[in-house]
Amino acid sequence: MTDSSLARAASPDELSDIVERALGEARRGGASQAEAGVSTDTGLSVTVRFGEVETLEYQRDRGMGITVYVGGRKGSASTADLSWQAVAETVEKALSIARFTAEDPFAGLADAGLMARDLPDLDLCHPWPLDAEAAIEIARRIEAEALAFDSRIRNSEGGSVSTHSGLRVYGNTHGFLGGYPSTAHSISCVVMGQDDEEMQRDYWYSTARSVADLEPAENVGRRAASRAIARLGSRKLSTRRAPVLFLADQARGLVGHFVSAVRGGAQYRKSSFLCGALGQPVFPSWLSMVERPHLRRELGSAPFDNEGVATRDRDLVAGGKLLGYVLDSYSARKLGMVTTGNAGGVHNLEVGGGTEDFNGLLGRLGTGLLVTDLMGQGVNTVTGDYSRGAAGFWVEEGAISYPVHEVTIAGNLREMYSGLVAVGTDVDRRGGIRTGSILLEEMTIAGD
Repeated sequence: MTDSSLARAASPDELSDIVERALGEARRGGASQAEAGVSTDTGLSVTVRFGEVETLEYQRDRGMGITVYVGGRKGSASTADLSWQAVAETVEKALSIARFTAEDPFAGLADAGLMARDLPDLDLCHPWPLDAEAAIEIARRIEAEALAFDSRIRNSEGGSVSTHSGLRVYGNTHGFLGGYPSTAHSISCVVMGQDDEEMQRDYWYSTARSVADLEPAENVGRRAASRAIARLGSRKLSTRRAPVLFLADQARGLVGHFVSAVRGGAQYRKSSFLCGALGQPVFPSWLSMVERPHLRRELGSAPFDNEGVATRDRDLVAGGKLLGYVLDSYSARKLGMVTTGNAGGVHNLEVGGGTEDFNGLLGRLGTGLLVTDLMGQGVNTVTGDYSRGAAGFWVEEGAISYPVHEVTIAGNLREMYSGLVAVGTDVDRRGGIRTGSILLEEMTIAGD
């Protein structure tokens, strides 16, 4: 790729050429196997606060990373310079590193027979032709709607708009070469409500592959403001044990902790509270988790993983039982298994089994805590111990009674998962994990 071609958007053919040349150079340098990925990204982000532009950023990134294997020795290097001289030097650095690393019998590419061959079109690229002036105007509309929602909205961290487009091409010495463009757009708002001396902050956002799938800008502003106003008058709770309902966007984290515990790395290192749980019941028998990587236009979709392995639908949990781990090729070999195509993470993991909407879950909750915000990092996936700061609402007889803040919720993830009561149909699709609100039988709520 020439310097002049870098001044414009790179084409798939140009990136493919870089990958193929890098792999050829690695072979000539003595690599028995090699893999390389090249990516370019462009973006625009703007934040407006009280109608004035606070931040305006243009992004244009590019880079290549290569990993070589000399027998069982591994070396990796990367560069942001895609000129051929820089690429060749990067390959040489990776080869040099490999010569000094220890032999690892589990190192190497994913098996050749697992490579993706027929790449489905997942409709992941929908550029938003947005200039700075238009982005600023949208951000102003978002914030203005929030500020006008209620006279108690007294402060703002701004309305924001961002759009990003990327292209990544990956190849390896198995002969695999593939890539696809993708986009991600988002709009958001953060405001603060004030009543006398009390201030409460809240937010809302929408993100999607296509601007057509974003919530209307005004809706995002109003929802951020309504959430902040609803938290005014927050109280503390006395310490107690009670049922807890995690709102869908917070429930995603509960599922994320499970995914972390069943990753191959945690399993072979024996650093998971779910070590050796394969085939065992982890959740109630009605719950399922299914990975669906080929959903069109979704944020978690991908035709192949970071090692070129074909992605496919699979059941991770069925009948409440763990049916498999989340594996890349290295962790799979360490465990004597086969990669599940999850190098880079899960793809549209859907939590199923729910039959009730959010209001139905409130009724099932009865009297307990609705969690709408979590703080802190008090989760130990080795022991399963869970303790995080929380805010939300106290619910009595199935109806929201008053807002709550400055409490800590605690339990053990193994017990929390087995004590899961219900999953809602109010699915949050803004990420690679897709779940509705989750109701747990009981947790410790620490307060005054």
